[in-house]
Parts: sequence; structure tokens; C-alpha cells
Amino acid sequence: MARVSQEHLDARRRQILNGAALCFARNGFHATSMQDVLKEVDLSAGAVYRYFSGKEELIGAIVAEVLETVRDVQECAARESPPPLPDVLIPRVLAQLREVKPGTLGNGEWVFPRLMIQVWTETLRNDELSALMTAGYVKVRAAWANLVESYKVAGLMPEDVDADAMARTMIALAQGFAAQVAVFGAASPEVLRDGLRALMSMGEPRVRP
Repeated sequence: MARVSQEHLDARRRQILNGAALCFARNGFHATSMQDVLKEVDLSAGAVYRYFSGKEELIGAIVAEVLETVRDVQECAARESPPPLPDVLIPRVLAQLREVKPGTLGNGEWVFPRLMIQVWTETLRNDELSALMTAGYVKVRAAWANLVESYKVAGLMPEDVDADAMARTMIALAQGFAAQVAVFGAASPEVLRDGLRALMSMGEPRVRP
């Protein structure tokens, strides 16, 4: 029997994760069965269970992958000289997530924002997922804070800026924009970029004559 290559195994795992993410985004975790996932990816139960024991493990793998992607983007950005400003970086994060979690629903809607809302809701009732999210969030927040330190080194902001406070704010911007897309419909990353640039352009009020 021919040995299955690692490339093939990785591609099959990616196929399952993408199909499961699409199912979860479409109908939610609890309304989605493993049979729905099998139908979506057009694989046998044995083929899928070789990689994942069930829905809980699929959800955990999707969440871990998203958090790792965000952290990687931040760590790479911190090594750039000068590091990209938030109006460039936050849309870049969303664009990278689009590549990692591709696919659209029937109306052309990108799956990630809806999936994010589903994960948040599930986290409130699933202690294991909550622990995974909390651990991942701490790492992501540290990566953003490290980026803020890079801004300071590059002379882009004062030394006394609270790096963690800014990290939390940048995360909130990305999450909030994704939540808007999930609830109110598609908006391009350029909208977020332009809004951030407008905010960043604010200065001291001019004295009227």
C-alpha cells in the first residue's frame, strides 16, 4: 500500500477544518451535527474521525488556528522597521484571517465574522473552550503589546504609553469591525483603514479667532 504523504494529510485536515467552519458559521455549533460536516466535506466518517474525535475538537482546532494566525501577524509586524501603523496592520490581520478561514456562505458572506460570534457565545458555556480562548487571548495581547513597544523604539509614540491598554484597544477594533460585518453585512477592510486614519489624524483643537 502506498504511503500517504504529509502534504496529503495536511490538505485533508485543511479540507475538514474549512468545511466545519463553514457549517458552524452557517448554522451555529449546536445546530450542526457531525453528519452535516461529513456531508459538507464529502468524506466518510472514518476519514474525518481519523483527524478529529468530534465537534468539540473541531471547534478547538479552529479557535487555536485563528489565534495563532493573529499572533503570527503581530510578531512579524513587530520585526518590521518601522512597524506598520494600526491603520495598516489591523486590516492586514483581517485579510490574513480571510486567507486562513476562506469560504463564503450562500449570500457571499465571509465565514470568519459569523464564526467569531459563534465562538464567543460557545465560550460562555464551554469551560474547556473558555480556557483555550483565555490562554490564546493572553498570548495575542502580549504580541500586540510587543508591537506597541516597537512603536516606542521607532519613535512613533511616547515612552509612557500603556502598551497593554493600547493592545486591548487594537484587539477591540479588529473584533468590533468583524462583529459589525457579522451582524450588519459586508464592509471592506478599507472602511476600517480609513476610519482609523481619521482617528489617528486628530490633534489638539485649533483656537478659533
